[in-house]
Amino acid sequence: MNKLIVVFFVYLFSIQNACSQLDFTSPSGTSHPLLSKMDSTIKSGKYERITSVLVAQNGELLFENYYNGADSNSKHNTRSATKTMATLLTGIAIKQGYIQSEKDKIFKYLGHKTPVKNPDDRKSGITLEDLLSMSSILECNDFNSYSRGNEERMYVIEDWTGFLVDLPVRAYPFEPKPEDQPYGRAFSYCSAGAAAMADIVQRAVGMPADQFAKQNLLDPLGFEDYVLHYTPEGVLNTAGGSEYKSRDLLKLIQLCLNKGVWNGQEIIPAAWLQKATTPKVRVRDGVEYGYLFWLRSFGENQQHYSYHMSGNGGQKLLAIPELNAVMVITTTNYGNRNAHNYTDELVNEYIVPALTDQQ
Repeated sequence: MNKLIVVFFVYLFSIQNACSQLDFTSPSGTSHPLLSKMDSTIKSGKYERITSVLVAQNGELLFENYYNGADSNSKHNTRSATKTMATLLTGIAIKQGYIQSEKDKIFKYLGHKTPVKNPDDRKSGITLEDLLSMSSILECNDFNSYSRGNEERMYVIEDWTGFLVDLPVRAYPFEPKPEDQPYGRAFSYCSAGAAAMADIVQRAVGMPADQFAKQNLLDPLGFEDYVLHYTPEGVLNTAGGSEYKSRDLLKLIQLCLNKGVWNGQEIIPAAWLQKATTPKVRVRDGVEYGYLFWLRSFGENQQHYSYHMSGNGGQKLLAIPELNAVMVITTTNYGNRNAHNYTDELVNEYIVPALTDQQ
């Protein structure tokens, strides 16, 4: 009986420890030669405007350094990396019963935004999942400057959700139709769709999306000093933006690795995060997409599967479940063609090999 009690408490401690908040008591930096080399290389200016790199494994902070005038109190605009906030808030709304599922039709919540332009009965079938997976039938492509739904055309309009629902239905002249693609979907990167998710959430929960986020996500994680960005109509901007400290960003991706549990409290259902980080659409060879999460592998021979939040400038909030590791890389390399190559190289050449050695 005594042995059983001991085993029980060891098990209980291991569960609590796995779900605990990050240990930020470790000193900045690390003695691992690869991470020390990375630190020196960043300071040399090779990767231009990197502002912070944080790496944690098994809940312990292994590396934390700031560059180019940033420090631990700096707040970083990670651009589209914060699109994934819409996914997390949707999961919380589903948990609390405000949204039935990602299969819900968007106009269940956007009845006040009936399309005025380009009416089409097929629009009534658009689901939350279509917006979360960047694969709706709407002609919206930020990667195509000629697209009617390109984000630059949205930003000069006050009503972003109206902009989205008024878009025409897309054709597929240069790619296979959704039914001929993996997962039955065609990827098209659409900031307007991600922005509309905040409107949907706040209509579903009956309070402003920023208040819902604060009460159910930011406060439980201990976020205190941050700057939220809004659409022209005053809705939380989940197309991107908002500014957070690097340690808080690390908490956010660690929460995902913890399967939605923080300090013993379930914040987001594990089943929702599993869905969100499972491929829903093929972006290109080696890269897939979940619910506003990018999915690809890193390391030697690209052998370590990851999911991550990503933004302009090479921003990354990245989890590698196999290594029980998370990392945050922030930059101000906005618009730099090499920005994502820079941060990919940091992950592939330095961070993942060092984490593999730590195991």
